[in-house]
Amino acid sequence: MANPKYKTPRSKTRKRRSHLRLELPAVVSCPHCKEPKLQHHVCKSCGQYNGREIFKLEA
Repeated sequence: MANPKYKTPRSKTRKRRSHLRLELPAVVSCPHCKEPKLQHHVCKSCGQYNGREIFKLEA
């Protein structure tokens, strides 16, 4: 059996798991319609990306 002889300290465990934290998505405002959108994604409200119209929205 490969049981540890001593209990691992909390600080060592937490240092090891420091990269497992949750991160919020990067939300920015669309330069065309000012609606919130994800970075490097097409805006869902106006259909533009990088100053170009990618798709047209139907009313």
